[in-house]
Amino acid sequence: MSRTSGTTPDSRTALRVCPLCEATCGLTLTIEGTRVTGARGDREDVFSKGFICPKGASFGAADGDPDRLRTPLVRTDGELREATWEEAFDAIAAGLGPVVERHGSHALGIVLGNPNVHTMAGALYPTVLLTALRTHSVFTASTLDQMPKHVSSGLLYGDANAIPVPDLDHTDHLLLIGANPLESNGSLCTAPDFPGKLKALRARGGTLTVIDPRTTRTAKLADRHVTVRPGTDALLLAAMTYVLFEEKLVDLRDLAPHVQDVEELATAVRDFTPEAASAACDVDADTIRALARELAAAPTAAVYGRIGSCTVPHGTLASWLVDVLNILTGNLDRPGGALFPQAATDRTPRPAGPGRGFALGRWHSRVSRHPEAKGELPLAALAEEIDTATPEGSPIRALIAIAANPVLSAPDGNRLDKALDSLDFMVSVDPYLNETARHADVVLPPPPPSQSAHHDFAFNTLAVRNQVRYNRPAVPLEPGRMAETEILARLVLAATGMHGADPSAVDAMVIDSTLGKAVQDPHGPVHERDPKELAARLTGESGPERRLDMMLRLGPYGEGFGARPDGLSLEKLLAHPHGIDLGPLRSRLPQPLKTRSGKIELLPAPIADDLPRLRAALRERPAAIVLVGRRHLRSNNSWMHNVPALTGGTNRCTLHIHPEDAARLGLADGAAVRVKGAGGEVVAPAEVTDAVRRGVVSLPHGWGHDRPGTRMSHAALDPGVNVNQLLDGSLLDPLSGTAVLNGVPVELAACP
Repeated sequence: MSRTSGTTPDSRTALRVCPLCEATCGLTLTIEGTRVTGARGDREDVFSKGFICPKGASFGAADGDPDRLRTPLVRTDGELREATWEEAFDAIAAGLGPVVERHGSHALGIVLGNPNVHTMAGALYPTVLLTALRTHSVFTASTLDQMPKHVSSGLLYGDANAIPVPDLDHTDHLLLIGANPLESNGSLCTAPDFPGKLKALRARGGTLTVIDPRTTRTAKLADRHVTVRPGTDALLLAAMTYVLFEEKLVDLRDLAPHVQDVEELATAVRDFTPEAASAACDVDADTIRALARELAAAPTAAVYGRIGSCTVPHGTLASWLVDVLNILTGNLDRPGGALFPQAATDRTPRPAGPGRGFALGRWHSRVSRHPEAKGELPLAALAEEIDTATPEGSPIRALIAIAANPVLSAPDGNRLDKALDSLDFMVSVDPYLNETARHADVVLPPPPPSQSAHHDFAFNTLAVRNQVRYNRPAVPLEPGRMAETEILARLVLAATGMHGADPSAVDAMVIDSTLGKAVQDPHGPVHERDPKELAARLTGESGPERRLDMMLRLGPYGEGFGARPDGLSLEKLLAHPHGIDLGPLRSRLPQPLKTRSGKIELLPAPIADDLPRLRAALRERPAAIVLVGRRHLRSNNSWMHNVPALTGGTNRCTLHIHPEDAARLGLADGAAVRVKGAGGEVVAPAEVTDAVRRGVVSLPHGWGHDRPGTRMSHAALDPGVNVNQLLDGSLLDPLSGTAVLNGVPVELAACP
């Protein structure tokens, strides 16, 4: 920390990686007393180099939001009232224990929201909680977002977290499908200044192709913009794959020894000709062929798909085909193509060889028999798992929601709203009393980001450059607050029958277990050493810091507890406050492969079994009007609408509709429109614009802040509508359990 020009004599600065989106930009905070009064980009940050977006610039406003809860709330006589931390955890222990004893472990549900991957606590403790509770009733935001990519990666590579990212800084040809990184800042591809990287691609003579039914800010930057019909992404990609085989453009290059099932794949896609797919996709066959030829002809290329191609009926197939195209053109695991990042806290790389592979459907949901994926059930099924009785097992009777607001983020929030009210007991870990937390019996509020340490465990595994950064809290913990790490550690203890134990016991248990396994690994840096001696060498001011130190030392760049003296440790990282650059992404195959064959399994059985459903889609007749979502640069799901600086202007909850559709339906700009779907209806103002193609309307997600009992005063002034209320939760991608949020048929009518 230091004083800088432009600050007052009583102010100081502190460094902090922004936790408000996936770009993870470095910030320099201006602090007066204990209040963050400003934020600018950290020009010396090894990754972001000074880039900042409106969310980062509003860090202080989000951090100091007066509606953030400051003390726990406990329900007494039907009302949530302020309580001490001791009273809150006493209530949790008393409320959860009897439910599990009476109904079994699966009657306790866990919901993890998107903000968990933005905090250290959210990365370190929920896995401990899940391991201890042994419940199958686990739901996360992944099944509203990226689970198709996890499933396709698991099936292709044997590891659901082995997700290749485009080498943005070096590629010659980038094809984006269902992605709008100029608004989202990137997702499953951690890249500060994504807009600058796309402009640099164009400046060096590269090509940018965008496939999206909306003319987004990203699409406006493209050399070629293809306005595909929503929900047909997999058909378009399958037709491109067909062209590669038909025109003998397949060239595996160095991948050839690592790939199997190429000929089987050629047979599997033979029905997906450009001519057959054209009508369904509403993209002419010549354009489909050109997309495939340009991809194959580029010196280097990368295909990247995101939420628009994930949250559709064939989301897993689309995610699989993104990688298939990278593989067949020889661009996987190649500089300028799509590469596997290696984070500093990854496990020590093991020698290449066959692994355990990836399995789906190890258990099923109780009501609709949805198969699990990556240990999770579809979040769209949460309401029925609570409110529906079956002969098989107990409904969910208690729930722990950590940084989750499924009443707004999951389909049919009205049904879930009622279901949550029927629970025997509910805990919510959330800084706000929002649409979901208002149902809780205990609300545990974490402190604002400035009072928390920060390391990006999840996003560094998806970064376009290998690097590592860590920040201690920028300001001291406010009196009466509890660190989020301690909150979650105490929650683990209270939920697992160890209430009252020292919360440091959770970290000690994880350290002992991890080091105990590490010393037994003949390929690791600490084989046959004494785990107690290793634990004694860990540094850090807290249990979470000691765990970070352990992970850094054991990781791929670590010092290995002395085995590699020049390697990483917490002490070394603290000496580099702007981070440590670990170099560009590099080829890593076959080491990341964990399939049973030890190779990329190009046509895994679950994928092959789902292809007939995609073939049937070639003959489906499109609905007259379909709905897609949208994202704004100043939003992140439902969490930022209470910050005045991040709402208003273009960040409004309006229904985008094409001028021709508006004229046909008699809808004027600004007029109220009734939108009806299978799950219900909402009324939103029309915004007539050619930013959407004909037959498509768009509503942003994360709005609908009009339910009673919340304490989000600014969001309530302009609540918008909950787009997910248009969904009944029945439409899912069957392989991943991901809710279909895009390409959903709707009906429109002008309001009187």
